[in-house]
Amino acid sequence: MTSRILAISALGLLLAGVLPAQKKGDAAKGKEVFDQCGVCHSATTDEKKMGPSLKGLFKKSKLANGQPVTDANVTAMINKGKGTMPAFGDVLSAEEKADILAYLKSI
Repeated sequence: MTSRILAISALGLLLAGVLPAQKKGDAAKGKEVFDQCGVCHSATTDEKKMGPSLKGLFKKSKLANGQPVTDANVTAMINKGKGTMPAFGDVLSAEEKADILAYLKSI
């Protein structure tokens, strides 16, 4: 019950303009930011580099960790890293992460 009240309250604040809306992201800017990811991840081929190819990521049903491919799960992976992938949570801004998500959805 409490979580439902919190969710309804948050929705009300969002609709009232008090909380910021989720930024959409710019795929062109995301491609530029992705250049640093391209050292380990391919975006245009299925080639596995140090990390898996991210070509068609948002067309897949699951991430390598078994989680569904969602904005939240991909962002969590970017933020926390995994295995040999470093965490980028403090390196990239929220806008850059939104731009990367938009780019990944476009490939």
